[in-house]
Amino acid sequence: MSFDVVISNGRYFDGTGGPSAIRNVGIRDGRVAAVTDEPITGTEEIDATGNWVLPGLIDIHTHYDVEVLTAPALTESLRHGVTTVVVGSCSLSTVHVDGEEAGDLFGRVEAIPREFVIAAVEEHKDWSNAEEYIRALEARPLGPNITAFIGHSDMRAAAMGLERATTHDDQPTAAELAQMERWLTEALDAGFIGLSSQQLLFDRLDGEVCRSRTLPSTYVKRREMRRLARLVRERGRVLQSGPDITHPMKMVLALLRSIGGVQKPLKMSFLAAADAKSNPVGYLFLTGLARAINGLGGNLRWQHLPVPFEVYGDGIDLVIFEELGAGAAALHLRDEVERNELMRDESYRRWFRREYDKKFKIGAWHRDFFDADIVACPDPSLVGKTFGQVGLDRGLHPVDAFLDLVVEHGRALRWRTVISNHRPRILKKLAVDPGVQIGFSDAGAHLRNMAFYNSGLRLLRHVQQSAEAGAPFMTVEHAVHRLTGELADWYDLDAGHLRIGDRADVVVVDPAHLDESLEAYAEEPVDAYGGLSRMVNRNDRAVPAVLVGGRTVFRDGRPTDLVGRVRTGSFLRAGRRTPAPAAPVAAGG
Repeated sequence: MSFDVVISNGRYFDGTGGPSAIRNVGIRDGRVAAVTDEPITGTEEIDATGNWVLPGLIDIHTHYDVEVLTAPALTESLRHGVTTVVVGSCSLSTVHVDGEEAGDLFGRVEAIPREFVIAAVEEHKDWSNAEEYIRALEARPLGPNITAFIGHSDMRAAAMGLERATTHDDQPTAAELAQMERWLTEALDAGFIGLSSQQLLFDRLDGEVCRSRTLPSTYVKRREMRRLARLVRERGRVLQSGPDITHPMKMVLALLRSIGGVQKPLKMSFLAAADAKSNPVGYLFLTGLARAINGLGGNLRWQHLPVPFEVYGDGIDLVIFEELGAGAAALHLRDEVERNELMRDESYRRWFRREYDKKFKIGAWHRDFFDADIVACPDPSLVGKTFGQVGLDRGLHPVDAFLDLVVEHGRALRWRTVISNHRPRILKKLAVDPGVQIGFSDAGAHLRNMAFYNSGLRLLRHVQQSAEAGAPFMTVEHAVHRLTGELADWYDLDAGHLRIGDRADVVVVDPAHLDESLEAYAEEPVDAYGGLSRMVNRNDRAVPAVLVGGRTVFRDGRPTDLVGRVRTGSFLRAGRRTPAPAAPVAAGG
């Protein structure tokens, strides 16, 4: 019996966490048709000797909502073995807003150039509801599979107008709230995995009209959230959000909504469990809270990035400064001359220094310019130094040293720091915690700031290296399950497994090349954003092959002829089996 594709002699993992074994996998019509130790043949054959054969990885937190319209192959995820991505995170989606509103929502929060957001939505938007949005995506040559949250800020801005949606005085009328409920119901009926909201108060709007206000979802009152969450709860879908970490009790009350009581539990996926430098014991509070809520009948998961959270900045352009009033004031100014005038002002600098010196104030950034390395600068003598060291050399406060260099060099001053997940011992604890989900890549956003597209591979490397060192903290089978089947089952997706009858979304991994190449920094221009350089990883030897829907999309680090030309991915509707495209579908077909 012949198959479309055969992957032979690899160490096979089915995504359930069960034992792995050397097997041959036969694929037909986009699904796994055979798993056997007997020889089988196929039209295409991939020799996986010495390699691991896994279900395609699932990325549960991306901001590809704009890029998928203009470059739907999403090759930067495919090349790292990610075959299913979730869009619509952090209350942001493009289902209902127009181009200008989308530009204001995405531009500054996700560091995607506003003009390209507006252009992409205005050019491609031909949908008016969730079902039409799905059809529009599947009319494009999707590379990976897509699934989505409907964004609360998207619905709120479209129903109320962005101006009214971002003031505390204006709340939705009865008709506007009813409209949001209809839109949410339509999205859940269409197979969206749930609703994304946001309570984080340092995500700021772009544009002119509402610039520097927080996202529309942050202005929600209890009645509105209760009515929307009820619809999500009744369907057994997911409410995603980012809590207001500056008000711990408010955060706890929001999370308690997960507990069912006489109702079914509300699935809640929250951002994020991290070992933050700014709060060395904070992760204990978060994971303990999840255990308590789940013990009382809730269904709460924290999203987690399983690698050091390393961020880069070009001058002062970095989202972590939004949590400081002084940082937000500088980022509010789009004109560089105005911004530099502000940063030269001594009263502004006193403000910045006061906030910087509050080391125990809750926040994401550790507020330590001695832990911030300059990696590029027109003055090469500064490369390799920290801003703190520069301050010591010049007899300045670290804040003044930083601001002086930003004023002098602008965005040509590039620097890096790690804000969390810096202790391997804690990373191991978080990786096995049942209240934590692995996935927080932010793929498609923060193009110049973060690069976590290969975080799944880096977790596998951590697992393998720990085992080789004689200190294993989880098995490879368990790690694969956490990256694939566990996520698919919780979000109710037709993905994440490689049993007979399952979707043939597959990544072949060479464990011998799960090495330092996974951490190497590189940059590549993004055509969809006018050639803007994006931070990327290049670990091509670690991933010999990637398949989506039974079709090979990457071999040895290179996309196949299918990629960008035909649709290999599908929109995965929650709770339903989703067939792979029956035959190559021409772009736009």
